[in-house]
Amino acid sequence: MAIVIKKSQRWRLLAMHLFLICFVGLSLLPLLMIVSISLRPGNFAGGSLIPKEISFEHWRLALGLPVMDANGQLVPPPFPVLQWIFNSVKVALISAVVSLLLSVTSAYAFARLRFAGRGLMLNSMLLLQMFPSVLALVAIYALFDRIGEFVPALGLNSHWSLALAYTGAVAQHIWLIKGYYDSVPPDLEEAASVDGASRLQAFIHVLLPLSRPILVVVFVLAFLGAMIEYPIASVLMHDEQQLTLAVGSRLFLFNQRYLWGDFAATAILAGLPLTLLFVVTQRWLVSGLTAGGVKG
Repeated sequence: MAIVIKKSQRWRLLAMHLFLICFVGLSLLPLLMIVSISLRPGNFAGGSLIPKEISFEHWRLALGLPVMDANGQLVPPPFPVLQWIFNSVKVALISAVVSLLLSVTSAYAFARLRFAGRGLMLNSMLLLQMFPSVLALVAIYALFDRIGEFVPALGLNSHWSLALAYTGAVAQHIWLIKGYYDSVPPDLEEAASVDGASRLQAFIHVLLPLSRPILVVVFVLAFLGAMIEYPIASVLMHDEQQLTLAVGSRLFLFNQRYLWGDFAATAILAGLPLTLLFVVTQRWLVSGLTAGGVKG
């Protein structure tokens, strides 16, 4: 049987479609502006959305290809953009993996075990997360400077020390995963124990597979946070080859000259790993982002 839609209803449907199209267009406008700036000759932020002349000079710099100087000669690019992106992905991956391992096990202890000081520790972690890491920059620098005297790999200007500093924000991840654990009935783990499984086996084979959505969300949040973090990286990293992208990008902005075209091409190139990460994990993100809000 055909469904007849009233004329007024058709106009409402058309208006809703037009609204969604305009909304998507406005959401994509900043990205289109960045693409346009990266394809213009020179380093100017202003201009039309559609460039009158296409130039790939900024993309050559971002990809590490030789660029042409004022004398018309090819010279190496002034900034190691690909190295910065690799450093950022490396630090973010290490930090996200370590943060996930720590938060998964800690959240299990808070959700399933009963011990003295449990509530106090949970509230203390939540309270400490209210203070931004910028307030502890001096302490972080002094701490890793001292550690570097005994363990050089964890001293200043080391990616391992930077990744370790980023794992200090695990409290919010512990709260998220604990909330998800609280929503999983303990009867499933007890049934596994009746079948002969140990507590560790029940945790690995029963609870972790059921918690996959929230684990993916925590990994993505930790990875994204490490990729875009600037204050701690600017304090711990010094050598140009060791910089992360967030810190290295400031070299594009001089006092008297802003390299907006180079900056735009680098920003698009750096967004590819994040886009790939969201595409791969999108099937778990929707369910995971709505989880973890159960009161323990």
